[in-house]
Amino acid sequence: MNHPVVIAGAGPVGLMLAGELALAGVPALVLDRRAEPGEQAPGMAVNSAVVELLAQRGIMDLLQGDGMEFPRAHFAHIWLDPEALAGAHPYTFLVPHHVVERRLEEYATKAGARVRRGAEVVGLRQDASGVELDVLHDGGIEVVRAAYAVGCDGADSAVRRLAGIGFPGADEAFYGLIGDLTVEADDPLFHQLGVHQHEKGFFTVGPVSPTVLRVTTGEFDAAPDSPGSAPSFAEFGAHVRHLTGAEPTTGGAPRWLSRWTAATRQAERYREGRVFLAGDAAHLHFPLGGQALSTGIEDAVNLGWKLATALRDEARADLLDSYHEERHPVGARACATTRAQMALLRPGGGAQPLRALLTELAGLDEVNRHLVALVGGLDVRYASLAGEGAHPLVGHRLPLTEVETGDGPVAVSLLLHAGHGVLLQLSPEGGLGDAVSGRPGRIDVVTGAPVDGLAAEGVLLRPDGRVAWAGPAADTAGLAAAADRWFGSEGSGPDQEQDQDQKQDKGQGQ
Repeated sequence: MNHPVVIAGAGPVGLMLAGELALAGVPALVLDRRAEPGEQAPGMAVNSAVVELLAQRGIMDLLQGDGMEFPRAHFAHIWLDPEALAGAHPYTFLVPHHVVERRLEEYATKAGARVRRGAEVVGLRQDASGVELDVLHDGGIEVVRAAYAVGCDGADSAVRRLAGIGFPGADEAFYGLIGDLTVEADDPLFHQLGVHQHEKGFFTVGPVSPTVLRVTTGEFDAAPDSPGSAPSFAEFGAHVRHLTGAEPTTGGAPRWLSRWTAATRQAERYREGRVFLAGDAAHLHFPLGGQALSTGIEDAVNLGWKLATALRDEARADLLDSYHEERHPVGARACATTRAQMALLRPGGGAQPLRALLTELAGLDEVNRHLVALVGGLDVRYASLAGEGAHPLVGHRLPLTEVETGDGPVAVSLLLHAGHGVLLQLSPEGGLGDAVSGRPGRIDVVTGAPVDGLAAEGVLLRPDGRVAWAGPAADTAGLAAAADRWFGSEGSGPDQEQDQDQKQDKGQGQ
């Protein structure tokens, strides 16, 4: 059976990608080797960048009842003040990542994606027109063909290995335990909420719900006695005693416990022919402040509309290459900045003077804003967009949260719900829409009032929310060039007369 896109991995990144494709009319098939969705995702933080990305598809509305806003941020457990960016960007949100996964699956399947569980990719071949995947399902091997395949199947990605893509990096010695405890309202562990640094490592306690607490231990240059066995509650208690010197006082019962590591690795390339990588399959780093989720979700949002555009024959030949060009440097930076945080988290005297100095510097407004943007995933600017002489907004996410239109203020995130490009005409003269005409269903034109401090009379947003062009109303040539670059030329698209066989060769048939 042929599919436009097959995605390996039904975690948050794979499901976000499936939702992006379905929104663009591409019904992706998602394969996951797990028989059922898991509830052991260790992450809790959804940082500002992910909140923005989910809001621009309406998915934050689904999550509001599952978590809470959290006006805090940290760099290596040095607390920052995110209110410095509150006027331009949203908040951090606390919600278990397995809940995010469930909501993303609801969104993606409602839009037309299919999820098949208990299906493991064990073989991969590709040619000029598509990819063949050998899928182990119900005890047998099924061959699935697709125009494109995407590995969102985690750190031990089968797709990455089968595509021959290297995953260099470092596996540091680290002993960490994480899990959820069901507790009563008066459990003594509530008195230990927060992050606790100790001479040998750290111990954290955070709320998941009124009756569930997330507990975490971490120790560098150490290893568990029996790494191959499943962790027990007794092991957790022993590790807390080792780190803190005190007995973990709780009447709680573990819902689940697992070990976590401190590996840092990045795929050599995010594309090999018709095979792409995203999320932990592409970059693996220490999980701090939701940066892993942030980097992976934006991988998915960056790639989804590009694959859909290519499948509709609307793309320039180099559009898909821009995925690696834009996202690989972001993954490299996430690996580097989390390693810097790891160095500051190491116990002992070596890092303490640096921690003390950085804590002092974080009190300076400019340093605080820089670090908040970094850990929130808000400091990314794509160099491929920001060429010589480009407007300062180009390559960034738009700091503007709403546009004043003739019908009143409209949230920019709402304008992106359809997954189209958006041209904001912010000049009383208008007229910019003519420069992007001839691309039906690709660019929505919205006329709004001029915005103080924006220094642009027009802004062209890609479907991922990145600014592709900004400038004066007179720069219609620059706007038209940006529209050609990211949305194809006027009138481009599939030949409506091509027969079904040709469509299937493109991966459009079922």
